[in-house]
Amino acid sequence: MLPNTLCKELSSIVGREHILTSPEDLVAYSYDGTSVEHRPDAVVSPLDVEQISRVMQICNREAIPVTPRGMGSGLAGAAVPMSGGISLCLTRMNRVLNLDAENMMAHVQAGVVTADLQAQVEARGLFYPPDPSSIKHSTIGGNVACNAGGPRCLKYGVTGDYVMGLTVVLADGRILQTGGKAIKNVTTYDLKNLFVGSEGTLGIVTEVLLKLIPLPKFARTAMAVYPMLEGASATVNNVLRAGVLPATMELMDHTTIGTIEEYLRLGLPTDAAAILIIEVDGGDEDTVTKEIETIGRVCRESGASEVRVAKTEQERNDLWRGRRSVSPSLARRRPNKLGEDISVPRAAIPEAIRRIKAVGDKYNLPISVFGHAGDGNLHPNILYDKRDPAEVRRVEQASRDIFGIAVELGGTLSGEHGVGVLKLPYLGMAESPIEIELMQAIKRVLDPKGILNPGKKFPCSC
Repeated sequence: MLPNTLCKELSSIVGREHILTSPEDLVAYSYDGTSVEHRPDAVVSPLDVEQISRVMQICNREAIPVTPRGMGSGLAGAAVPMSGGISLCLTRMNRVLNLDAENMMAHVQAGVVTADLQAQVEARGLFYPPDPSSIKHSTIGGNVACNAGGPRCLKYGVTGDYVMGLTVVLADGRILQTGGKAIKNVTTYDLKNLFVGSEGTLGIVTEVLLKLIPLPKFARTAMAVYPMLEGASATVNNVLRAGVLPATMELMDHTTIGTIEEYLRLGLPTDAAAILIIEVDGGDEDTVTKEIETIGRVCRESGASEVRVAKTEQERNDLWRGRRSVSPSLARRRPNKLGEDISVPRAAIPEAIRRIKAVGDKYNLPISVFGHAGDGNLHPNILYDKRDPAEVRRVEQASRDIFGIAVELGGTLSGEHGVGVLKLPYLGMAESPIEIELMQAIKRVLDPKGILNPGKKFPCSC
């Protein structure tokens, strides 16, 4: 626990009602979207950048660990305060500070929920494309911390592609403003991208300047059904070679299809080896219609047994409701799941899934595989019961094998969830000693006392 004198000092900054120390409150901030748990000593909820700066000055002086936290939807344990100290909750900082329609940019606080931002900008005819599956409850600050992606990343890219500027509070409380509205800038090192994907280990992202684009007026969505996994994988590159760049190409394997159908009864083909959900969008209706027709032809030529093009908005919404309901549907199979996040070259998707399924058989664990086929980002979800210690050990072994498969196929450990603590033991599989050494050196420069989210992202030598 923090000494009363420190609690009073922090209270003078954020207000007593915004510091939590009771056991029941601390439990609520001891976990994220994973099964990892560790209680903080206190939860502090600041209102603005200046309050965070003053809080960090105290924490730096007293060498108190600080774990930044948004809505706690992360899937790598990055928001879990493994070293105790302060859980710095940014959800009060939830304002869109400015919508600059002329320059097509949004200046937002870190606690803004991603879906809320999208709704606001779309009402102005603008578009913020990144769409992580946790879109309705993840925050922009958390998206920046993990460089989150989502189904639309094939055409539109990930969070970092839209970050134009950041306000970051450093470990000693100094406030760094980097980047801006100028589209081209090579005056300095690209410091803003140093913080994108850093998982709160280098500084606390408090405000974000985001690039927006015009809102597409038309969209068409199709579901392609495959009796063989190879056909679904081949479709991805075949569509791109046909000159079409879809907004999304989402893959779901046989296990995933079955769990969704059990849950929602959408009429999905439970006998299929895989399905692809493919969407195209744009500003011209004729072009969008021709592109979905081309995609349908390519899907059939690549081995699809059926291609269903959504005829109504309700049919389109049902397809996406199925994809976004994967997690709750899996919860009906087993009480717990470990949602992994490997990335492999597109051509390696069939081999990756085959080998992942073999891992499930080896350890007697059901594994559901789905993800963003367009960029090779797969999400193997291992289903288990954490009340069974033997099963938990098998899950750990299966995870190691899956990471090994990703690296052997030319991929890596994470495409968008981050490293956090869950993937830390396996970092050496994917990153060279010199890369890890350089990351540690950057950490020492920006956080010499090692108080910012310690024990996350990489082994700390502070």
